[in-house]
Amino acid sequence: MGVIGYGLGVIGAALGIGLAAYGATTSMARQPEVQGRLFTVFILASAFVEALALIGFVVTLIAGA
Repeated sequence: MGVIGYGLGVIGAALGIGLAAYGATTSMARQPEVQGRLFTVFILASAFVEALALIGFVVTLIAGA
């Protein structure tokens, strides 16, 4: 049962990173001069989303034990 919950969490993380990447690329296409700042924000957002996915993995392992 925990594997299903973690699978849903991973889908959420993938959607979050995908939306962040989409927003960053469209913003860079519209205003190339802000590419450096947008890339930094994108990397931070991706790290936060991945951290939430990792927390979900740890909770799944704890709940399964």
